[in-house]
Amino acid sequence: MGILKAKGVVYKPVDEVDLGPDSDEFYLRANVKAPRMAGLFVKVFTWFLESPIFGGILLYFLKRNNLIHKLVSFAELQESPLFVPLHPYQGIIENEVKCLEPDMSPPEKVQQAVDCLQSLEDIPKSPLSFQRWTILDYAKAYTSGETTPEMVADRFIASVHESSSRHLQMSFFINYNVEDILKQAKDQLLGMHKEVQSGCTKAARNPYNRTKITGGSSSGSAAVVAAGLCPVALGVDGGGSVRLPAALCGVIGLKPTFARVPHDGVLPINYTVGMVGILAATVEDALITYAAISGGLPSDHSGITVPEIGLPLLKSANYMSSDFKMAISRKWFNDCSDDIRECCSNAVAKLSEKYGWQTVEVTIPDIEVMRLAHYLTIGSECSDSIASYLENIVTAYTIEDDALTTGELDYINGAALVRYQIAGNFLGLPAVTVPIGYDRSGLPIGLQFIGKPWSESLLIHIASALQALCKSGYKKPEVFFDMLAC
Repeated sequence: MGILKAKGVVYKPVDEVDLGPDSDEFYLRANVKAPRMAGLFVKVFTWFLESPIFGGILLYFLKRNNLIHKLVSFAELQESPLFVPLHPYQGIIENEVKCLEPDMSPPEKVQQAVDCLQSLEDIPKSPLSFQRWTILDYAKAYTSGETTPEMVADRFIASVHESSSRHLQMSFFINYNVEDILKQAKDQLLGMHKEVQSGCTKAARNPYNRTKITGGSSSGSAAVVAAGLCPVALGVDGGGSVRLPAALCGVIGLKPTFARVPHDGVLPINYTVGMVGILAATVEDALITYAAISGGLPSDHSGITVPEIGLPLLKSANYMSSDFKMAISRKWFNDCSDDIRECCSNAVAKLSEKYGWQTVEVTIPDIEVMRLAHYLTIGSECSDSIASYLENIVTAYTIEDDALTTGELDYINGAALVRYQIAGNFLGLPAVTVPIGYDRSGLPIGLQFIGKPWSESLLIHIASALQALCKSGYKKPEVFFDMLAC
């Protein structure tokens, strides 16, 4: 396609880009030009795309119509690209933070995190508001004898069975082993086992509305936390796959800085944009889990200096000083439906009124460019990671009747959902999403904060402050299971 090559955009060095509110950088909204496809149409489209005759032509026009050629493929960079989003430490000093020693074991780090929190007795609870059980609630119930791990395991197994029944069909799990669950409960140890969800299985349902989606590839983790089956779950955020399901299911989603959490045990399919993340019932649960799984850099990045792991002190309601500033890219912030915009604006206003925090107008350039470049990056990384297995793939089998109603490609709605997520992945920045309210149909709305590299403690502090303002309005999902019911 060399004869059809169009002139691409020229990107000037980052230091020359004006990030102020009056910047001449143009905000480009997502304008995906691709049909929605499902079932047989997906298979036919795939056949054409993989065809040696039609595939190249079809792919060329898809890329051209979606501005991939102009904005990415044929673009000119006036500085060297960053192939891995690993950021050196800039020496930023944070207040109200406890630093962890690098040689601490996970149990020791968890205890340090618990010491940063208010005790259960000091946390005010309103009988009128909905609250999920937390890690500390489980610990208290076990140590006091109110319940046992075996009793919780029995409730869990019964709840999973009910969630899979014909009238619910929540599809929370690929598979679960009753004997293994009971054995772990008896030993009172949580083992390391396979992740309970995968993009290759039936889609999980949203506990707030069973007809709605749950988000990205870690949607099973978000759904089980939202439905009360557990207080915390892990996921991998390659393109918002932790934060997006968390927002749609009304739970906390935390994506740490690139390389802050080791990738040990993670399937290496998106190694520059994918990061282990946390989906939790509360900010406190996210903090405890973050302390447990965070660690040092892998050996291949040993030349980079990173800060110690810091945990925010959340014992009091002193959420930082009043000179704290929140940066808002207004065009990006407003690029959503009216009810979501209103809910998010109200949440920001509450933070300003309650804590005296200021908002600063900024410009974040190339949002749409990052979305397109991210699709190319994550697609090529996933393809490369499974290339060695291609020789073992079998030929296509007959399409069964029920398969015609399964599977979907909807890049238009997909682009609308991920446009707030991609920057965090592509730039390797930490981010957290906090449930702040609901839209007109009762679906959760999450507000995301993106921080500087290695600023997880600051983000958790912000999330805790926002949670304190919004939790009285949290609503019980349509599908919910009480694991600590007496």
